[in-house]
Amino acid sequence: MKLARPFLHPTVSRLRSYTPQASRSPSNLSGATSHSQLFDGVSPSPSHFSSLSRVSSMSNIHSSTAPKDPAASGQEREIFKWTELQTITHDIFVKKQSKAAALLGSKNWGAPTVLAANGLICIGTNEGKICVYDFKQTFKHILGGDSSAMLGAVTSLSLSHDHTFVASGHSTGHIQLFDLKRPDTPARSIPPTSIAVVASGRKEGHLQGSRIVSIGFIAGRHTAIVSADEHGLAFFHSLGKVLFVEASDILRILGKYPVDDIPATPRDVGSLDKVVDRRRKPRYTVLSMMPLPLGTSPHPTDAYHVIALLTPTKLVVVGLKPTPKTWFKCPRELDEGGSWKSKSKWRGTMAWFPSVQLSSTSKTETIVVTNKNSKAVNGTPTTPVLAYTWGNVLRLIRVTESRVKQTIRSSKTGKANEIEVGTIVYETAGKWTAKDDILSIQWLNANQIIVVTVTMLGVYEIDQSMLIDQIPFDGLTLASPTLSSTVNGAVSYNDAVTDIAHSVRVYKGKIFLLRRDRVEVGTLLTWADRILSFVQAGDFLSAIDLTRSYYLNIAPGNRNGLPDDPQLCKEVIGRKMHELMLASSRYAFSEERMTDGTHITPDGRGVDRTSLFEGLVTTCCRACVALDDFEFLFEDLFQQYEDSGILSIYLRQLEPFMLNNEIREVPPRITQCLIALHDENDRPDHAERLIWHIDPACLDINQAIQLCEKHHLYDALIYVYTRALRDYVAPVVKLLGLIRRVQFYRKSQIEAAEYSAMSPHADSSMEPVILNAYKIYPYLANVLSGLTYPSEIPLSEEEAFQAKKDVYTFLFFGRSSVWPPGEGGKLILTSDEEGGVEPTYPYARQLLLFDSEAFLHSLDVAFEDSHLNDAQNINRLVVVRILLEIVSSGDLEAEDVTFVNIFVARNVPKYPQFLQIAPSTLHSILIGLAEDPDPNTREDRQLATEYLLSVYNPHESERIIELFGIAKFYRILRSWHRHDHRWSSLLSTYFDDTELRPSELLEKVDEVLTISTHTNQGAIPTEIVTTLFQSLSHLLKANVASIASLLDKHAPSLHEQALEAFGDGVEADQRRFAYLRHLLGPPQAEQEEYNIPSRHSGPALHLSAHLRQLFIDLECRYRPDEVIQVLKYLPADTLEWSGVLNVCESNRVYDAVIWAINFQGDAQGALEKANLFQKRLSLEIVDQLNSLASSGLSCDFNQQLNLMEAIGRIGIAICLERSRGNSATEVPLEDIWFKLLSAEINSIQVIAGCKSPESTEPVCKAMDSTLATLRSLVQASLSALISITSTRAVSFPRLFKRLVNCAPASTGTHYTEFRTILTSMLESYRSEGDMLVMTKHLIDRDLYDGFADIVRERVKGWAPSRSLCTRCRKPLLARDATSKLLPDSQIIVSRIGTIYHTACLPSEN
Repeated sequence: MKLARPFLHPTVSRLRSYTPQASRSPSNLSGATSHSQLFDGVSPSPSHFSSLSRVSSMSNIHSSTAPKDPAASGQEREIFKWTELQTITHDIFVKKQSKAAALLGSKNWGAPTVLAANGLICIGTNEGKICVYDFKQTFKHILGGDSSAMLGAVTSLSLSHDHTFVASGHSTGHIQLFDLKRPDTPARSIPPTSIAVVASGRKEGHLQGSRIVSIGFIAGRHTAIVSADEHGLAFFHSLGKVLFVEASDILRILGKYPVDDIPATPRDVGSLDKVVDRRRKPRYTVLSMMPLPLGTSPHPTDAYHVIALLTPTKLVVVGLKPTPKTWFKCPRELDEGGSWKSKSKWRGTMAWFPSVQLSSTSKTETIVVTNKNSKAVNGTPTTPVLAYTWGNVLRLIRVTESRVKQTIRSSKTGKANEIEVGTIVYETAGKWTAKDDILSIQWLNANQIIVVTVTMLGVYEIDQSMLIDQIPFDGLTLASPTLSSTVNGAVSYNDAVTDIAHSVRVYKGKIFLLRRDRVEVGTLLTWADRILSFVQAGDFLSAIDLTRSYYLNIAPGNRNGLPDDPQLCKEVIGRKMHELMLASSRYAFSEERMTDGTHITPDGRGVDRTSLFEGLVTTCCRACVALDDFEFLFEDLFQQYEDSGILSIYLRQLEPFMLNNEIREVPPRITQCLIALHDENDRPDHAERLIWHIDPACLDINQAIQLCEKHHLYDALIYVYTRALRDYVAPVVKLLGLIRRVQFYRKSQIEAAEYSAMSPHADSSMEPVILNAYKIYPYLANVLSGLTYPSEIPLSEEEAFQAKKDVYTFLFFGRSSVWPPGEGGKLILTSDEEGGVEPTYPYARQLLLFDSEAFLHSLDVAFEDSHLNDAQNINRLVVVRILLEIVSSGDLEAEDVTFVNIFVARNVPKYPQFLQIAPSTLHSILIGLAEDPDPNTREDRQLATEYLLSVYNPHESERIIELFGIAKFYRILRSWHRHDHRWSSLLSTYFDDTELRPSELLEKVDEVLTISTHTNQGAIPTEIVTTLFQSLSHLLKANVASIASLLDKHAPSLHEQALEAFGDGVEADQRRFAYLRHLLGPPQAEQEEYNIPSRHSGPALHLSAHLRQLFIDLECRYRPDEVIQVLKYLPADTLEWSGVLNVCESNRVYDAVIWAINFQGDAQGALEKANLFQKRLSLEIVDQLNSLASSGLSCDFNQQLNLMEAIGRIGIAICLERSRGNSATEVPLEDIWFKLLSAEINSIQVIAGCKSPESTEPVCKAMDSTLATLRSLVQASLSALISITSTRAVSFPRLFKRLVNCAPASTGTHYTEFRTILTSMLESYRSEGDMLVMTKHLIDRDLYDGFADIVRERVKGWAPSRSLCTRCRKPLLARDATSKLLPDSQIIVSRIGTIYHTACLPSEN
């Protein structure tokens, strides 16, 4: 008796016929331990190491060990730190003044428009004034007097390199230069000019009313500035003095003057009596302009005074030194930054980053651009970089000097001198596309750019070519210098609110924003800032987690302040992490914290800080794993928790990391405490799980073994023995003890059942024991294959060899052994009773008796290992001989013997050089496999037999064949019979095999019949026909059409026997009809079963006349509408026509009778037969009408009417056939039409004559319906007659007269019917005439339209459908490499529209 077999399923066992491909499957299926039901959310199969560790860690510790997501979005983490400049805001943004405040002279400098912030904070207003503050928000100056309002709003602003001069551009075209030492009056003023003055050559400059969009100082000079306006003009202004008199020199560097002066914009925007038309956007404009500023490191480009100008179509870079010159242009690609027709065309901005010297540690350090006398920081100098945008595209170019040698000849001396000449060149440094149009950019440092759009403010990093930080930001809240111009229509509102480039400035890493209601300054938070914010808030754990994310390089956002060198960066962050962990532990366990406000509540109650102490351990574990340094975790932190009496918190938080294999090596004292904790809490399952996932060297071996034996944790016990003690036999001994215990139990159950004569009941307490006992089989499979259990990790070569040697020696030892060897060892017994005799090979025998299939499965896996190739004591042959010896002892059950035979049979051909077994033994195995009657193992035994037959050729072949037939080894028998050409026997194996599907059976039978015919000189052997006849009952279970095709192809003589085998009854007749129709009927689309196509080679020729007659009879019964089609399909000489006529007439298929008579050439006889049938049917209808009138019973005339309609259709077809072609002269046409019409009219008159005034309503309705159907037949006949009236052989008047005269005059409706016929005939003629007239009109119109189209096309000329030569198919017009047309391209166009090269014109043209 066996309670359970949890180890193997038949679909997994390698002894079965459908073994999976994977060879390492046993351990995946081992049973659970006795405490597996206690696991919380863990797989009940803990024998699989890796899956258990994943599942357990996921289910038990996910909530506590999952780190916070460092990639939090910008909404959840702080990216910028913003501060409002309250003093400046209070001064600049003055609320609406009262009348008293205005009289007292309170501040009202106008609304702010532009911002400059490099050393000082300068803000321009719409009243033309400039407010100057220092960075402490101390008010310094107000630039511009009362007359400044006449100059218009300040639309551009620039502060000199040394912070002493301010240049401003205004909306009217004025430019002012202020010396901050004398701020009361402008140091220089440049008024706008007019077209007339420019045309006279007296002056150049911006035109009156041109808004200045950009202004800037050249290098370190105070009186050299450049400016650009909205109409695309840019100028260089040299504001010098000669003899204390202003002598300004203005040079135009970009743009053309317009033809007319620009109309002035009214200043009084509130006036309603002045209406200004909205100005169109200038055709030429400058989107942005900026001179290259000086950096902290000198660069050769500084000497050229480089200026960059951005227009909607190109970037232009010019230089003023040594002479003004355009160095290069970068054109804008088509639709770059947005559609060319969209607003994005007019949006662009730029920013220079000068040459600076970076330190060797970081590119993102803040660069302070000071005056030219300051000392530069030692480091690598950078190349000036220009960032510029069009629409939503940001481009970067590096600008540098390239020096080339040129030879210059002196005009005076004629000497040639070679000198170096410098040129300004550039290289592309990057390109990036934003989601929205970019409104402003500013350099934050050498590697990062601040980007502002309508919806966000972000930080773009050049090295990564992506945004590394961004926040939601409403760019339309920034101040615009052109917003006030929207009132008078000078600028559209959409353009004005996005003109914010002058409201964003960056200086020394600070971001200045000029909003419409305040001034703000912000800082991009660095890694240290973010960590410090957590520390200041007292959240040390979040600070450690964030630091760890920086250490692992998974933290989002910028890494400013960190070294670029990865190793140096990790050292810096690692030190910070150590400091934070130490500070966190000190804070958590400090005496001051126990009494501060974080530990008590206002009501005086204490606060549970368990979550704090749990989080501290978890966070420090993650940090130490990242650092790969556990000294702090295992020494300092452990001691603090132990001293505080909360060691259990520490252990429970540490355990998940051990289960996840994140921490493998733990000091033994900690492991000992953790296992003891689970033991105290009565959770041995947790202890077992922990033992699997820890390095054995970290275990307390005695503690682990005692715990496992106490709680029956056999997986963990095996792990301790094998991985800690390197003892691979001890687990076998322990599990054999469990097997013996189970055997004791089974024997006691059987004895109890025999004594009480009752069936034994399974004891649930033994189920865990059996499950644990079965672990010996996957353990053996793993160890004998050189793998650990249960993780299946390969052992080292030396350890694997020793483990296999020890286990093989113990298992296949001839007698009982003592274990462990030496003193203190114990004899390992296997007898199922105390003091019983121990058999030979006790341990292998015990494993076979317990579960032979599982044991042999494990051996089959072990046989694949190369250890058995060279083993001296134990090899494959020795193992097989021991197994056969155990079998021969008679102790095994029949099922176990079968599995041993299968094992040997399958392994002999796999290892022929190692398994040399006597033929007699192989023969016994073969006989044993065949004689086993168990149907559940039939396929397994057959497959094993096939393996064995591949290396062993048995004698007594006839007896073996008989045994195989009894065993149903059909696959083997078919192979033998096919080889020996025993076709009849081969055929019988298919018929006897009940597992074959009908379609597969027919396919195999057809294959055998075909092969046997070929081998028998084209004739099917007689014994094959006999076998087929005897097996018709098997065949007829399949598809009828397939059977018919098969027999007709190979054995047509069996058709009659097959039809008789169908039996009697309606269903049998239907199957006969399907059988014969497949052979004799016309082709059908598809058969109803198995999708077998019908015959397409014509009707079968091997059927007797009797079967053909039977087919016609069945066709008339089941498909009368298709009888004529069948008669047309069948060859005429194969039919007995008299019998066909009788069968059809007896089955009332009258149209087929008429067709057959006409087919034999007797048209008049056919019509006479039709007349006879119509009279017969008419009388049947009259009888039913009389019955209806007398008895009132309902009658159905549909059958008779359908037959009469069929007769009418075939009659019309005969008349039309005889009226056309040569047949028209063979038969008098008027006679056949007369017979057809007279028969139809007579039927109508016969039925109409039954009507009387006394007829009831049902009779009248039935009669009217019948007469309407019959009259429609007459109408159809007349229409057919009309269609052939062009034939002179039929005279309609004479035919009509004959019909009138032949009709019986006794009927009351004699002339009534003929009047109806004549009327309908005339209506047919009239409708035919109308149709002809309509057709003629349609044709005439289509013909006219067609000719009109042709004339129009001819007037326009012909155009080719493709630009290819009609003959050679090459392009008509040849082009050169530059895509220009070659001058000698000649083509010829024909009048029909074809075009040729001159050389390709056909000779006939």
